[in-house]
Amino acid sequence: MGALSHLRVLDLGRVLAAPWATQILGDLGAEVIKVEKPGEGDETSHFGPPFLTGADGKRGDATYFLTANRNKKSVTIDFSRPQGAALVKRLARRAHIVVENFKTGALAKYGLDYESLAAENPALIYCSLTGFGHDGPYKDKAGYDYVIQGMGGLMSVTGQKDGDPGAEPMKVGVAVSDLVSGLYTAIAILAAVIHQSRSGEGQSIDMALFDCQAAALANQATNYLAGGMVPGRLGNAHPNIVPYQVFATSDGHLILATSNDNQFRRFAKVADLEAVANDPRFATNAERVAHRQAIVDLLQPVFAARTTARWITDLEAANVPCGPINRVDQVFADPQAIARSLTVAMHHAAVGEMQLVASPLRLSRTPPEYRNAPPLLGEHNQEVLTTLLGVSADELARLRSAGIV
Repeated sequence: MGALSHLRVLDLGRVLAAPWATQILGDLGAEVIKVEKPGEGDETSHFGPPFLTGADGKRGDATYFLTANRNKKSVTIDFSRPQGAALVKRLARRAHIVVENFKTGALAKYGLDYESLAAENPALIYCSLTGFGHDGPYKDKAGYDYVIQGMGGLMSVTGQKDGDPGAEPMKVGVAVSDLVSGLYTAIAILAAVIHQSRSGEGQSIDMALFDCQAAALANQATNYLAGGMVPGRLGNAHPNIVPYQVFATSDGHLILATSNDNQFRRFAKVADLEAVANDPRFATNAERVAHRQAIVDLLQPVFAARTTARWITDLEAANVPCGPINRVDQVFADPQAIARSLTVAMHHAAVGEMQLVASPLRLSRTPPEYRNAPPLLGEHNQEVLTTLLGVSADELARLRSAGIV
């Protein structure tokens, strides 16, 4: 049994950040009931191509939807209508956790806000994930990962530096602001679960993409807050460590990640540059940062003289951190990925067996579970509404005909 198998989560989230958090809870054993809009579903089911192709040859959900909706049951309810809102309220009475990512105050008009639901279920943990939180001048703004990457400072430190070819602020290649926010959200919910188990009390959780992205600036934030330095774009270089970047080899590229002076000296020996390691300009990391361009100019032709594979062999033999830059297909073909079982096969109701990315969580007693592939829209209507809520077959038929489910 999963560590959270005693919990039921009502998932009112869409797109990526909130569903990412609830998928983590589902992987750890929680029963997650995902409420979607009839006939439309989660927006990500339309974020394609690529799309799934069913056994009948028809186009299915976009593969994007599969990213964050494993281990969930899909129920379609139009809660903008009173009968639909009443069904969601009934589900919330039987839930331990509610997660939603609607704009601030949007659910109050349906009686699905924290105050309304907690009045009937005082032990409820209610997590709201918005773009900017429930207060402040931006509380009514919608939040999108791309915008948050920009407003949250990430794009100001990502991309080629000014003056280099292609210099402009650059987003990260995945929706990292959403993903980081989903991780922070899952942590907050788990903390609330511990409090709930000790006290019986529920609580509201106010999470914001903007806050999470600002927190995830990490050393770049403290470079400014504690060091008085406003960081900028450095391409593939590191603001605080040199050499710690990508270099072109004779047949591709290599990441060199020397994070201390001992590693740099070992690298210099492999590169036949021992005199460079003794040069006062390069002997310590602080000096190398101060003379960044000089050391980089010196190293570029050296790296260009050997292949990537040769560099990796030579550097790893000297215990110098380095690595290739893999394409996505190469990642999952890597022997380490295979050894760690980074993919998992699951049976999808429309297409049969498929491969998904496995959870990276490794727990010896309560490992992640892979119970349900990402669901079809409304796949679990009958199971959830009749079994959990006791909706009769006649009532369910009426709700369907009225377009409420």
